[in-house]
Amino acid sequence: MPEKVLTHIDANGSATMVDVSQKAESFRVARASGYVQMQPATLTMIIDATHKKGDVLTVAKIAGIQAAKRCSELIPLCHPLGLTGIEVDFVIDEVQSRVNIEAECRLTGSTGVEMEALTAVCVAGLTIYDMCKAVDRSMVISAVKLVEKSGGQSGDWSATS
Repeated sequence: MPEKVLTHIDANGSATMVDVSQKAESFRVARASGYVQMQPATLTMIIDATHKKGDVLTVAKIAGIQAAKRCSELIPLCHPLGLTGIEVDFVIDEVQSRVNIEAECRLTGSTGVEMEALTAVCVAGLTIYDMCKAVDRSMVISAVKLVEKSGGQSGDWSATS
């Protein structure tokens, strides 16, 4: 197995943005997930859409999409990307009293979309927290991770493989 190198560090040990100008374009997809744990009463407000601030999950979805589009403004060495698809989805888990978040980002390009998918999950979770913090400051955003990615020079990867 070839040795892995940190690509954001140059020969002098300084931070650098990777030059992807010579990399071949390919179709790339990344999926990330995480969740927001909360009190059952908070989850009920979200499910019943009775929160005073409005539809929590719709606002969080829009925030996640916007965050993926602006990832390069938040993460210093990320390339600005022309994403061709972004999905942010929520699954309510009443047993665990949490909102599960999944984001998928797609493009045809010369660099991956993992950071965009991860950023979408994080900001969607932060938005849920922000909208519900007045009723539940004990919420926890947790388990944010890359689930799978495909395309590019390094090929396909899955957390389950």
